[in-house]
Order: sequence, then C-alpha cells, then structure tokens
Amino acid sequence: MNFTKILQQHSPENIKDSILSKTPKDVENALATEKTSLEDFKALISPAAENYIEQMAQKSMRLTQERFGKTMQLYIPLYLSNFCMNSCVYCGFNTRNKIKRTILTEAQILSEAQAIKNFGFEHILFVSGESPKKAGLEYFKRAFEIIRPLFSLISIEVQPLEISDYQELIKLGLNTVYLYQETYFKEAYSKYHLGGKKSDFEYRLDTYERLGKAGVHKMGLGILAGLEDWRTDSFFTALHLKYLQKKYWKTTYSVSFPRLRPHSGGFQPNVILSDKQLAQLIFAYRILDQEIDIALSTRENSEFRDNILKLGITTMSAGSSTNPGGYNEKLDSLKQFEIDDNRTPLEIKNMIIEKGYEPVWKNWDKFMQVG
Repeated sequence: MNFTKILQQHSPENIKDSILSKTPKDVENALATEKTSLEDFKALISPAAENYIEQMAQKSMRLTQERFGKTMQLYIPLYLSNFCMNSCVYCGFNTRNKIKRTILTEAQILSEAQAIKNFGFEHILFVSGESPKKAGLEYFKRAFEIIRPLFSLISIEVQPLEISDYQELIKLGLNTVYLYQETYFKEAYSKYHLGGKKSDFEYRLDTYERLGKAGVHKMGLGILAGLEDWRTDSFFTALHLKYLQKKYWKTTYSVSFPRLRPHSGGFQPNVILSDKQLAQLIFAYRILDQEIDIALSTRENSEFRDNILKLGITTMSAGSSTNPGGYNEKLDSLKQFEIDDNRTPLEIKNMIIEKGYEPVWKNWDKFMQVG
C-alpha cells in the first residue's frame, strides 16, 4: 500500500478534532515517554501544549545535541530559472504572472556557483521553476557537470522527475531532493494549484515513492504554512515521514515548514502560524524523531532564527537570493518570494560561533561523525 491510499483513510476533519481534543495530561505523557508516537505528536502540536513550550524546548534542545552535537549545517540555494508551467497562487513564479523570465546559461551557472563557493559553502541547492521544456533533465545534468568539481554535496528542489531521471542525477552526484507537497488537504489542493503539472495532487505525492525507489540518499518533506490548518497538515507530514522511513529505510530525511512570504501576485495566508506556534512545531518534530534534519530558511526573520538555533533545528540557509542570477550575475529577474533574514553568510557564521555552535559547510551525514 502506498501513501496515497493511506492518506485516503484519514479525514482531515477527524484529525483536526483529534488534535484539538488533546488534554494537558496527554501533553505531559508525551513529554515523559521515551518513544514518541504519532498520538503523542498530536498532543505536542495541540493547543493544550502551548503551556508546555518551555519543557518542550528543553527536551528538544537536549535531544538535538545528543544526536547532532553543537553544530549547524549551512546551505544556500542557486536559482537556475524562474520559468514555470504551474499556476500556484502563492508563488511569484506563477506562469500567469507577467514577469521577466530568466534561465541561467552555462557561463552564468558557473559564475553563480563560484560566487557561492567564495562564501565558503560546500553544499549547494539547485532550485528552479517547474518548466521541463526550459529546464528539464538534460539542463539539470549539464548544471551538475558544471558545478560538481566545486562542491562536496548537491541537492535539488525542482519539478518531480521519474525514477530513471533521479538515478541519472545520482550518478552525477545528486545527494538530496527537497519536494514539498505544500498541503495534504486534497480537496483544497486545487484552490492553490490552478494549472500545470503541480495541480496533479497524486502525481506529486507519489514522487516520494519514486525517490525511494531511485535510492536517493536523502529527501526533504514539508508544507507551506498559511494554506490550510497547520496542525492537521503537520500531522499528515509526520504520518508521511514515518511511512517513508519504514519503507525506504536506507534513505535519510529532513522536514521544513516555511511560512508564506510576500511575492508577486499578492496571495494572503488563509491561516497564520505565529512565531510561538512555529517554535512549538519545531520542538514537536524533534521530540517525535531525533534523527531527522529540521531546516529553517531565510524566510524567517533574524531574531527568530537566532533564538531557535539551539532548540531543535539542524540546518539553516544563509545569504540566500531567491531569483536566478542573484549572487554574482546580479540579473534583473523576479524573486520567488521575499526573504526576511538578509544577513551575509559571514554574519550568519559569526552569529552561530557566538552562540557556541560550529557552522558546518558540508553535509555531516556524509562527511562527519557527530554526537
């Protein structure tokens, strides 16, 4: 049974009611247990847990340090193209937006990669709008060939591919694939994805199966906070995570939960995830699973990122630009969304050191023994 069928067995309304019914005693039991269940996770993301944030933070910090030590992995996205065939109402790359479209040439890819390398990064993340005709497998393969000599680890966040496509990229050095379902509310999904391949809910959801079968080293899951009820969507993400870990046990995993940011198009969040609630969610995921990476991007403001650094996350972006050619080329291209932490990689590095942590420029799963 694949996850699509498992998801069909769960009613979002029933899951939401179950989460909201959790009591302070349920939260206390979840904090006391050494083996956290999905029912415990419901308690930890429930309103009842809001009075236990400090206890959750302390347990999350302890578990994170036991597994990862006092380290923080740094990454940076290299945006290849803002061409996109999808009509996602929350994204600046929406094909219906009248914007200047750009796709980096081979020379520009190398120029951007060298600028990123000069910042100190050994880990690079390729990001692209979903436009197979403009930026498809052959384009990605050439990009890998160009930058592979410069970086120890290459990740991608692009359109869903087929098993054989992922296998070809793995041969060229692909380590990690980030793919976000955005929301697990199937009935609401079409409201946000008005056209293009991404509007196919089940095809996108089945991509994780293709990743597992392809043998990718690591995959990243996540939702876009601001679309549907964040507690219910987070439970479904956790349910999906546990399913994948059991079925594709050789793969490692990460989770992230970016909040909707300003972009060209002006879509406003339907649901607000506050700073306190985002912290609660991070702690809940860490208590649920001590092995996963938890990532926090420059979508979040500097104060929040500084304060949460020790309490559960393991990976953060630094010095990000969300438009193609945004580092060395300085191209006049549209950003996917506005970032909120505008500090340079050096400033992020110094902040991490000041807090008694070690910035890691390589992926520790592959290159380091920690904890």
